[in-house]
Formats: sequence, structure tokens, C-alpha cells
Amino acid sequence: MTTLSTGPEPTALAPATAETTETATPPGMRLRELVFGAACAAAVRAAARLRVADALGDVPASAERLATTIGAEPGPLRRLLRALACHGVFEERPDGTFGHTEMSRMLRADDPHSLRDIALWCTEPWTWAAWPRLDDAVRGDGRIFQELFGKGFFEYLHQDAEESAQVFNRAMTTSSQQSAREVAELLDLTGVASVADIGGGQGHVLVSLLERHPGLVGTLLDLPDVVAKADPRLREGGELADRVTIAPGDCRREIPVTADLYIIKNILEWDDDSTRATLANVIAAARPGARLVVIENLVDDTPSMRFTTAMDLMLLLNVGGAKHTRASMVERMTRAGLPPIDIRPVNPYLHAFEAVVPAPPAAGPAD
Repeated sequence: MTTLSTGPEPTALAPATAETTETATPPGMRLRELVFGAACAAAVRAAARLRVADALGDVPASAERLATTIGAEPGPLRRLLRALACHGVFEERPDGTFGHTEMSRMLRADDPHSLRDIALWCTEPWTWAAWPRLDDAVRGDGRIFQELFGKGFFEYLHQDAEESAQVFNRAMTTSSQQSAREVAELLDLTGVASVADIGGGQGHVLVSLLERHPGLVGTLLDLPDVVAKADPRLREGGELADRVTIAPGDCRREIPVTADLYIIKNILEWDDDSTRATLANVIAAARPGARLVVIENLVDDTPSMRFTTAMDLMLLLNVGGAKHTRASMVERMTRAGLPPIDIRPVNPYLHAFEAVVPAPPAAGPAD
């Protein structure tokens, strides 16, 4: 029988830190680290589910004390924390205690920059089933998720995986709230009286714009089930409700909204037909001279390529979609008749592509 010690372990070596593991790593060791990447993701997920970061305050604590707080075994918890400390998530100190780092604080539920729900979402149970099929997806099998679970991704999520759907909703809310403020700060709304948030989810971008620009009115368009859960400030009785129209609909079918500015954020990741239809519907709905801002993650030319390329592969597996390169986004918008006139970073993860809706072509001479 193997027993786990619950007492302090002798520390003959210096505590593990991100700095000690990232300097001049030989290629063979780096590749070994990469192939054990699942262990790192699983460790982050375990810490998030155990709420270790929430239990650890400003004063470093021993694994024994933390284990008592979260209901875990001290030995395995120490091993988990040491593995995370190698990547800069928590810090192992010379006295054997563990303290917070900038990254570990982001696993706290109450941190203003919390990534806890996003960490859980990216490591949900279905992901562990899908990743081993990546080679099949690269060979051209576009039905990986259907083959694994017998239905499409969103059908599965909402019909068979209620907990995962809740995690997804919280993660998308967190991501949208954090970037919405940056979008509002980026956009110059001089001359803009009305804005349409197309496929805008719960409307966090719209909320940020309306709060920043008191004279602005807006429309939130998304699927009926989505806008039914819009930010309470936008719904009837909310503080912004008198300046908002909530429009249930599918932007791939129709955009029945006239506005000075249209915003499309992180939804042009579907197949090309859906992207083409959405952009065509903007042109059909908008007045000539109206502005369109498309906001997307890119898989090239950004500081976040390790993150965005991983999301790109996840999209390949779960919905058959893809993240864009700068060139592919420009090409699709140009082909739709909306060539970008300006491209700007929103943050390390997002870029904004701005275009102007053209006037319709002049009618030719009558025969």
C-alpha cells in the first residue's frame, strides 16, 4: 500500500517558479513540456474547481492550511500547487508556503479580471473527448463533434450538458464584459446617433457605449433565446431600456435595423456562407455612408497567437469554424463590398476592422 505524507516535504531544491523553468529550455525538454500540456490545463481546471485561489488570501499559506479550507488532501494539493507554480500560477516560497501571483489571482471569482469561468470552459469534459480527434479534423472530417456526441455542438450543450452550458454562458459573459469597455474606449462616435450591436449576445458592448455616450440610442439583435437574457439594464424597466430596441432575429437571414454604426463582434467565425450572408445583410439594411466595425480575434500578427491559434483549433473541432488572419478578414469584407478603411488593435486579443457602407451602383441607361 502506498501512503501519502501529510507533513512538510524537505526542499533540497529551490522552489519551482515560472522563471526557473523558462530560461534556455532545450528543444527536447520543451517538446516534452508541450506533449504534457494536458496536465497543465487539467491542473488549472482542478485549481479553479477547488477554488484554491479564493481560499488563498494575501498572506502565503501552507498546503496543509489550504487543504483544510477547501476539503482536500495536503499531499496531492501540494503537488498540484507546485506544478502550477512552474508556470507562474501561484508561487512556491522558500519556506514551503504558497502565495498568489498575478495569474493565480485571475482564478479568483471576485477578481475584476477573473478568468476562472473561461479556464473552466476551455477544459470542459467534452473538450477532452474532442482533442484526440484533431488529426481526423485536419484530414477533412468536419463532423467530429457530431460523431462523438450524436448532435451538433450547441444542441448538445443546451440539451445534454446543462452544467457545461452554464459555464459557457458565464465565460462568454466574462469575456464580453471585459472587452466591451475597451471597445467603447476605442470607438470614435463623432456624428453617430444610433448603433446596432449585431449578434451582440447579452449586449455588453452596447451597454458600455450607451453609458459612455448619453445621447446615443441602440439596437441589440441576436437569436430570441439569447436576447431574452440580455443585460438587465437593457430590458424593460432597466436604466437604459428607453434608449434601446431589442430585436430577436438571425443576422444570417436578415438585419432589419437602420443605424449609423453597426458592430459585429466575434461572430464571423462560422462557415463562409454565413459570413457572406451576414455582411450582405448589413449592406441591405444600412444607409450609404453608415459605418461597420467588425471585431475579431486574429491568428496572426498579435501578441496572443498561442491563445488564438488554440481557439482556432477548438473551433475546427466543435463547430467546424475558424479564426481569421488579418488577410482573410480583409478578403472576406472586401469581397462582400465592405473593404476595411482602418484596422486597429482593441487589446492583445482583438482587432477592429472598420468599413463604410457604399452607395448602391448607379442604374445603367434604359434600353
